[in-house]
Amino acid sequence: MGEECGLKLCGTKKYYCHVELTLQVIGGKWKPIIIYRLGMDGTLRFSEVKRAIPNITQKMLTQQLRELEADGVVHREVYAQVPPKVEYSLTDMGQSVMPVIHSLCQWGGNYEKWANEAHVMNDVV
Repeated sequence: MGEECGLKLCGTKKYYCHVELTLQVIGGKWKPIIIYRLGMDGTLRFSEVKRAIPNITQKMLTQQLRELEADGVVHREVYAQVPPKVEYSLTDMGQSVMPVIHSLCQWGGNYEKWANEAHVMNDVV
């Protein structure tokens, strides 16, 4: 069976089971997409991440990148030059979640096929 789920702490995060902790770190609408883009495209500047995820606002992207950095998933490299240059990449911990992200991508493709077939069948009936 599964592990006993009592209240636990990991840094400032409170959780009852590892799934909950995982979703606190990489869950939400934008974090998996940011991780996916950095995992597939490698090191990117802020504007490149924004371009790769057109529907995210600049404010939300900034917030999500800061959270991912604070949780050790994303590395932020600031170069001392004018104009300032900042690059984002996945840490080793961030890279370790890529198989999960790839599985989500594959599941989404399978769901798309199923939903389209179910929709076509519903239109026929």
